[in-house]
Amino acid sequence: MSLLQSMERQGNFLFKYRGQFPIILFALAIPFIYSTDYSKITEDIQNHLLLTAITISIAGFLIRFYTIGNTPRGTSGRNTKEQIADVLNSTGMYSIVRHPLYLGNYLIWIGIAGASFNVYFLIILSLIFWVYYERIIFAEERFLEKKFGDDYLNWSSRLPAFFPSIYDFKKSKTSFSILTILRREYASVLAAVIGFTFIELIKHHAATNNWHISTLNLRLLIATLIVVLILKSLRKFTTFLSEKDRS
Repeated sequence: MSLLQSMERQGNFLFKYRGQFPIILFALAIPFIYSTDYSKITEDIQNHLLLTAITISIAGFLIRFYTIGNTPRGTSGRNTKEQIADVLNSTGMYSIVRHPLYLGNYLIWIGIAGASFNVYFLIILSLIFWVYYERIIFAEERFLEKKFGDDYLNWSSRLPAFFPSIYDFKKSKTSFSILTILRREYASVLAAVIGFTFIELIKHHAATNNWHISTLNLRLLIATLIVVLILKSLRKFTTFLSEKDRS
């Protein structure tokens, strides 16, 4: 098997199971948190660092929400199990960057990792994310090149893979849909809330040797769980969240 075939095969495998990436983050977080001396970080600095981390994650979600909210059925924008694309996305977020969802993912998880206040964790997570998603991106772009040929090559040659070029923005041809976000993104939001809660729990134990979650974080987690259960029930038992020509 050639190197190209090997990377494509690895990318397709990782694409299928990319939803398990948070498990890597959670597992990695534990030793880094326990190796951090939180007594040397003042409460004021911790609050500022946490606010920055949350802001970065929110920015990641805004990118994901805008991308998914403007994505029609049968494109490369929102597939979960295998590569799917009946048409090539080239407007909206896809007019300024080739992989906006992966950019959003990175910001979300780097924000959660930032809540650990450990710079080494941020660096290691970034490297793992790069290696992990590099193969996914390689497999996805190979698929799109085979399917769309010169159209894909002409589009991709003008755009960066990961860092947006905002000057080339073209408004999406598909109208923005809140229902699409509600139907598709509740699991991602829940995973992020669980991530921040997990980091806080381990941090508190590392600093005080006691297990504790703040009242605010606990209420946020419970509220998110309730909203997720409602949205999941609406999706499964009703047509309230259903939309024509949306995935």
